Amino acid sequence: MIKYLQFFLFLLLFSCNTYSEDQLKDFDTRIRTFLHQKKIECTASESGLYYKIEEQGEGIRIHAKDRISFTYKGTLIDGNVFDEQLEPVTFAVNELIGAWKEIVLKLNEGGKAFLVAPPQLGYGPRSLNKIPPNSILVYTLKVHRVE
Repeated sequence: MIKYLQFFLFLLLFSCNTYSEDQLKDFDTRIRTFLHQKKIECTASESGLYYKIEEQGEGIRIHAKDRISFTYKGTLIDGNVFDEQLEPVTFAVNELIGAWKEIVLKLNEGGKAFLVAPPQLGYGPRSLNKIPPNSILVYTLKVHRVE
C-alpha cells in the first residue's frame, strides 16, 4: 500500500507540465492512430483525454472531494503492462493524476471506463518505474466504492 501511496503522491506533485502546441498535436495524433488501429471508439475531451465509459455505475455520483476505491490496469500504448491493481485501492479524487480525476468525475460508484491519457494528464516528462518520459497511457478503471 505504501508503494501505491508514494506512486500517487509523485503523480500529484509532478503531473503538471507545459508542452508546446506541436507536442500536444503529436500526442493527439499518436492516440488517434492507436485507437484507429485497435478499432476502439472513444470520446475526446478538451484536455486531450480519450475515453469510453463502459459502465456508468448505479451507485453514488463521484465528486471532487470524495474518496474512491478502485481497481485498474495500466499499459503503455505499445501494450506493455506497467501496473495492475486487482484488489481495490483507496485514494481521494484530488490525489489522482489528471486523466483519472477527469474520468472518475463522469462516473458513479460501480462505474467502469477505458481511457487513453496523453502525457500532460499522466506523468509528463519524468520516468517512473516502468513508465518512460512523455508516455501515452492506456487504462481500464473500475470504481468499487465511493466515500
